[in-house]
Amino acid sequence: MWSPEREAEAPAGGDPAGLLPPEWEEDEERMSFLFSAFKRSREVNSTDWDSKMGFWAPLVLSHSRRQGVVRLRLRDLQEAFQRKGSVPLGLATVLQDLLRRGELQRESDFMASVDSSWISWGVGVFLLKPLKWTLSNMLGDHKVPAEEVLVAVELLKEKAEEVYRLYQSSPLSSHPVVALSELSTLCAGSCPDERTFYLVLLQLQKEKRVTVLEQNGEKIVKFARGPHAKVSPVNDVDVGVYQLMQSEQLLSRKVESLSQEAERYKEEARRACRAGKKQLALRSLKAKQRTEKRIEALHAKLDTVQGILDRIYASQTDQMVFNAYQAGVGALKLSMKDVTVEKAESLVDQIQELCDTQDEVSQTLAGGVTNGLDFDSEELEKELDILLQDTTKEPSELPDNPQETFYINSVPNTRISDAELEAELEKLSLSEGGLVPSRKSPKRQLEPTL
Repeated sequence: MWSPEREAEAPAGGDPAGLLPPEWEEDEERMSFLFSAFKRSREVNSTDWDSKMGFWAPLVLSHSRRQGVVRLRLRDLQEAFQRKGSVPLGLATVLQDLLRRGELQRESDFMASVDSSWISWGVGVFLLKPLKWTLSNMLGDHKVPAEEVLVAVELLKEKAEEVYRLYQSSPLSSHPVVALSELSTLCAGSCPDERTFYLVLLQLQKEKRVTVLEQNGEKIVKFARGPHAKVSPVNDVDVGVYQLMQSEQLLSRKVESLSQEAERYKEEARRACRAGKKQLALRSLKAKQRTEKRIEALHAKLDTVQGILDRIYASQTDQMVFNAYQAGVGALKLSMKDVTVEKAESLVDQIQELCDTQDEVSQTLAGGVTNGLDFDSEELEKELDILLQDTTKEPSELPDNPQETFYINSVPNTRISDAELEAELEKLSLSEGGLVPSRKSPKRQLEPTL
């Protein structure tokens, strides 16, 4: 299904046929209705009026977006939307409705809303209007003349954002002040003509993201530092830095030109030597040396200018760091406004006191409950001695398989005789020699080997 958004995604340029809704070629009855003129008033038939307006208004704006233009005229639209030799008779009414809704604006009205004194053609837009346009406006006739230029407001804002991002990503953004001619060259791909470029600058100026100043017959543009910052007026520092940048570019171009000239003298001297013209070769070499001395002098000046610019850029960075520190200190002061050393010490004392109280409560709860039972310590000692004596007695019988014996609540006998130790040692010796007695065989006394 056709929609203005899908149509707007179509590639720019070329005949709009094929990029239009399906009924453009398939539904003759529908297109005949859409190409007819609007009724004099919407109240006559609001359904037909809204149907036509819903078709043409989005189509006009999406067509302009696809073409990459922000300026449009009734005559151009009539030519673009011709169909089988006929033009839409209601386009003027569509443009009037878009003007009423604020989606379009007359170019002259837009320029009047912004300081456009720096534009050389600004006055002409007002003075060169045909007399019938002025009379029609004075008499209250709001018809759109076929040659009057209108501006698509939303498309202009999008174009202005595109130009601003293009500048921010370019080497020109190293300093906020740039020559208008250099900016125009940079934006040649985004702005198809000079008037569009100027309208974009006026939109950025309206958004307080740029300001334009004419200095010694040359227009310079100053950009805001950040995407959400407001531009400040051009001051003497900006003008001085701009002049230094221009001097740097001029010196660089001069050095490049002299370097080519010195190379040319060197080549002339080489050709003269081959031809046996020694005097001519000497003159060419002298000219080459003079040129190289001029290059050295220009290099010294260029280094000085670049050093000054580097210091200026460094100072701007230092200023930003200083501002960041200052803002941080202000925020820290605000957050620590009600905090003092005395309050902190008092808070720590309160915490320590609460911890001590908690420890005392825990000790009281742990040692204060006996459930009404009193134990005699002497009786407990006697019972413990009886248990120890019982555990020292030898067991009467040993199980056949000691590995399957379980001892429950037993205390190991720590009193072992020397004979038992010797017997255990001999068992270990026999085990190392491979003579391990069977687990089921009865115990027997082995004579020690002498």
